[in-house]
Amino acid sequence: MLSIRKLLLVLVVIAFFLGIIFVVGHRSVEKPISTGTLTSRSSTEQSIVVCSGAGLMKPMNDLISLFENKTGVRIEVHYGGSSEIFGVLQTTCGCDVFIPGAWYYTQQAMKKGYILKGTVINVTKHIPVIAVPASNPGNIRSLQDLAKSSVRVVLGDPKACAIGKVDKKILEKKDLWKNVSKNVVTFTPTVNQLLIYIVTGQADATIIWEDMTTWAQSKGKIEVIRIPPEQNLIKTIPTAVTSCAKNNDHIKAAKEFNSFIANHTEIWKKWGFQPWKG
Repeated sequence: MLSIRKLLLVLVVIAFFLGIIFVVGHRSVEKPISTGTLTSRSSTEQSIVVCSGAGLMKPMNDLISLFENKTGVRIEVHYGGSSEIFGVLQTTCGCDVFIPGAWYYTQQAMKKGYILKGTVINVTKHIPVIAVPASNPGNIRSLQDLAKSSVRVVLGDPKACAIGKVDKKILEKKDLWKNVSKNVVTFTPTVNQLLIYIVTGQADATIIWEDMTTWAQSKGKIEVIRIPPEQNLIKTIPTAVTSCAKNNDHIKAAKEFNSFIANHTEIWKKWGFQPWKG
């Protein structure tokens, strides 16, 4: 039989993903495409598809609501690991706007011709930090402590999400990857799942994005250990319009949304992101 702690984790995971399904399902109702202006709501709405990294869900939900209310353009959003949404872009060209959790995926999309020239905008910084349960059972104080034999670590899957790729590079930079990977109890496909393992005490440490420490799920349940700048790999979150837009109306709406989310820095700050200053 499942232990109480494992049952708790299962219930939390189910609740978490039901919430995601509700959000995505709610936003995926398609409405007719209008040829009207983008600056005022009309009875017939346009729609565009946005592919976003799962770790950006909090600010993106706010930004999407603001944009829909202002313009009348309906946003259908797909959240997932950066590798997953990049796969959607490659296999179905199913994104009008592409917002992964790291520049790497936008760079790959540009190389393959999926990004419209002149539309890439760096929006915010993405800063990795070490997160541990509030009691810090593993007595974690640094990256080196993740390699201690008694520590249970969870990391993002380097092949699935931006944080996983970054985690591996940070640890390799300090020659810690080999030993830390021996302590990994699981590799998750999204950064959101890492937080679940920490707040439920199923792991002693992880590396997540700094902005996630502002979430309600984190408050009072985790401690944060900052990674020294010389050991860290600070990333950027870019947004871009893709070459998948079906017509001029889609392109126009996608470009407006692209600029909208880049300009509303107050929303990103609200959720713990540091705006990009190039």
